[in-house]
Amino acid sequence: MKAATVHRYGPADVLQIEELPRPVPGRGEILLRVRAASVTTADWRLRAAAFPGGLALIGRLVAGLWRPRHLVPGSDVAGEVAALGTGVEGFEVGQRVVAVLGHGGHAEYGLAKAEGAVAPIRDGMGFDEAAALPFGGLTALEFLRDVAKLSAGQKVLILGASGGVGAYAVQIAAALGADVTAVAGPGREAILRGLGAERVLDYRSDEITGRFDLIFDTVGAMNWPESRGLLGKQGLFLPLNFGLRELGHLLRSKLSDGPRMALHVSGDSRVGLESLLALWREGRLRPVIDSRFALDDIAEAHRLVETRHRAGAVVLEVGA
Repeated sequence: MKAATVHRYGPADVLQIEELPRPVPGRGEILLRVRAASVTTADWRLRAAAFPGGLALIGRLVAGLWRPRHLVPGSDVAGEVAALGTGVEGFEVGQRVVAVLGHGGHAEYGLAKAEGAVAPIRDGMGFDEAAALPFGGLTALEFLRDVAKLSAGQKVLILGASGGVGAYAVQIAAALGADVTAVAGPGREAILRGLGAERVLDYRSDEITGRFDLIFDTVGAMNWPESRGLLGKQGLFLPLNFGLRELGHLLRSKLSDGPRMALHVSGDSRVGLESLLALWREGRLRPVIDSRFALDDIAEAHRLVETRHRAGAVVLEVGA
């Protein structure tokens, strides 16, 4: 099979396209014929060892000390079930699914755990749309619904609102009944209002004013001391990315009165994917895709993601 590979940490140019043996599903595994896959912020961070502030050593211990632990990158995919390992129930060959693999997704075939984050997709949803959902959608859903417990009528400020996570955060916050103020780059107003934002601000020229119940920072544009002037007394600052600085801010927030801060690392689950697909069926969530690339052009896809200036997901079209 054709696959993208990473033999060492470095810039996007370290990505190669190679022919590798097709994986064989073991017990409890599903072999997927990958039709589309997302290139996410996590993918470029793992490729470049670009871990957030102060966490470089911890990141390398997890991802690989001297080189990436996994040869084939990529996690979020959509495709068809090609084969089933022993003991797998509830899936059949040829079935269309979306899945979070963990690694190995930027290839023509990949392995998913049958008990993991994999769910059937209905006709009407394209493979590219399905692959665009998991990273941003699952993260936004967990941070807003489960951590912040966002409810109808609350005011939420979303920073980086047109990005891979932000575009889903706007939709999910609106679906939960919140009043959404979205902050993004120039030229994003039409798309963000279409996703459910009540107010759209250009981070380059517009001042953020008002009081919010929640600030969800998806890009590292604000810190907890800065957020305090924009949050109500019971407000919550929720950064997606954090390092040692944010750990110190978290301790300070627990020792002070007023707005709170929370840190969280999201996970992946079938239940979460099914929740996203249900929102899609109800017309309250739609995949947002910035660009599509062929697998051979994966380095260009990484360069775009690394700019942090995109409107939605970046998708690899792996198969016809």
